[in-house]
Amino acid sequence: MTNNEAIEAVDWDAAAATFDDEPDHGLRDETVRQAWADRLRDWLPDTPGDVLDLGCGTGSLALLAAGRGHRVTAVDLSPAMAERAREKLAGRGAEVLVGDADHPPVEGRKFDVVLARHILWMLPDPEATLRRWRALLRPGGRLILIEGVWGTVAPAGLPMSRLVSALTPLVSHLHSERLSGDARLWGRQVDDERYAVVGIVPAAPPRHTEIVDVHLILRRGDEILLSRRTGTGYGDGLLHLPSGHVEDGEDVRAAMLREAREEVGLDLAPADLRAEAVVQHRGPGEAPRTGWFFSARHDTAGEPRNAEPHKCSELAWHPLSALPHDMVAYCRAALTAWHAGNRFILHWQSNDESVAYDSDNTTTPEGLAPVVQPPPGAPVS
Repeated sequence: MTNNEAIEAVDWDAAAATFDDEPDHGLRDETVRQAWADRLRDWLPDTPGDVLDLGCGTGSLALLAAGRGHRVTAVDLSPAMAERAREKLAGRGAEVLVGDADHPPVEGRKFDVVLARHILWMLPDPEATLRRWRALLRPGGRLILIEGVWGTVAPAGLPMSRLVSALTPLVSHLHSERLSGDARLWGRQVDDERYAVVGIVPAAPPRHTEIVDVHLILRRGDEILLSRRTGTGYGDGLLHLPSGHVEDGEDVRAAMLREAREEVGLDLAPADLRAEAVVQHRGPGEAPRTGWFFSARHDTAGEPRNAEPHKCSELAWHPLSALPHDMVAYCRAALTAWHAGNRFILHWQSNDESVAYDSDNTTTPEGLAPVVQPPPGAPVS
């Protein structure tokens, strides 16, 4: 049984009646309550702001945050837990909602703090959840995450190393601290891993920059050449066009010529390339990027070969009109839109999608401008 399956088996409504009996849940003991109040004082902003407490339980931490003047919105999946939180927070101006912490029902609102204690480890994809929570923050906002790994025989939880690794790309400043050694927080001595991680996002949005990549549509009649990625850390096992990133100081055409030589051993000339499409793409959980798609004829510079076997497990020709399904979604979407006549394409995937093409869930590419048809009699390649 997985951790998630074990959690789903718990009747949280029934557990609400005795939930606060645990010292660190109810914070009924003055020493325990003060210990958490001291930690929150250090983690929360000095200036009162909007705090979103996800998986709030009976609202004990939300109450401490409200006591420091913060405007609290609390969310819990259990109606019984939420009702007890409303009772605790009565008169504090707090809002308590019933909903899923993974997809909070906050209707696009922004917050100064997202607070979650012992919740992230129970969710199916913590990395994707963090990206969604990060999107709920205003500039300069912070994520306050209290997690751990409980038990020694069959440990369950989220190791600090994994959380720090997932959070580092999303924030400009990160602070972590061990909590296991402070018995006041738990009402007793504990010997497992308990910790807090606070991540602060930049106070101002960074200047927009994008990766620029190039893709080669090598044509042999109505077929195109695809390569199967391996050992790259992105889309491994999936088919993709020969491609790569534009290097500093390099123009897109020079980058395409270099990548064609490095990946498939073709010494193409600038005149061999034809610019076919420009695609702005955003992959799941990634920053936007712009892709330039060039075509070249198969018979221009000899037979292609696998020049990077450590990054490519095979080269194969496939009909453009019947593309395989086991492709990188970005590549397949761009080819589909281009084959339909679009030259300026937007492919903006949500964080919940996969890098791999999925006929049911992959975002459909959007053509940004109609194709200008050539005049009658003009040559068409």
